Amino acid sequence: MTTPTIEDPISLTDLLARYQPRTAQEAADLERVRALVAAGDPWRRSLPLHVTASAVIMHPDTRRVLLRWHERQQAWLQVGGHADPGETDPVGIALREGREETGLDDLAPWPDARLLHVVIVPVAAGKGEPAHEHADLRFLLATATPEAATPENPNAPVRWLSVDEARELTGQDNLRQTLDRVAELLDHTR
Repeated sequence: MTTPTIEDPISLTDLLARYQPRTAQEAADLERVRALVAAGDPWRRSLPLHVTASAVIMHPDTRRVLLRWHERQQAWLQVGGHADPGETDPVGIALREGREETGLDDLAPWPDARLLHVVIVPVAAGKGEPAHEHADLRFLLATATPEAATPENPNAPVRWLSVDEARELTGQDNLRQTLDRVAELLDHTR
């Protein structure tokens, strides 16, 4: 099995078929996402459960990760979000969201475009939307220019942290699991 690169995007169905969940909860989430994909357009925001794509951004040389303050969730989280109309490539969506939310224009999948984590997260009602769930597909992106990171607006600051600092700062257990997977990848590249 080959891992897709950004130049060779993989369909969402194939990406999910190749993915191996690590926990019983992740296996259950993965099955819900597969059912959502089989039912039609999983990216539609009008669905009570819809697919999103996100990424932890890292700087390989310093082994630091970037978290962004999300005012709506009142939490330090990874970058990411919804597909724009016509978008269907999860890696491409994570890259676009990462560029928009950090100003980093050199982002690239690291060490490749593998799916790092699948998690369904609840989203509270707000901004005219009812409470719903995101089927979040998470990736790892790297930058060579961490000093170029800038927040997209004053209410969305960004912070470079060690993986351990990021684990302590976030209040989200699912992001801590993602960060544990980032640490594993970093340990394998020493």
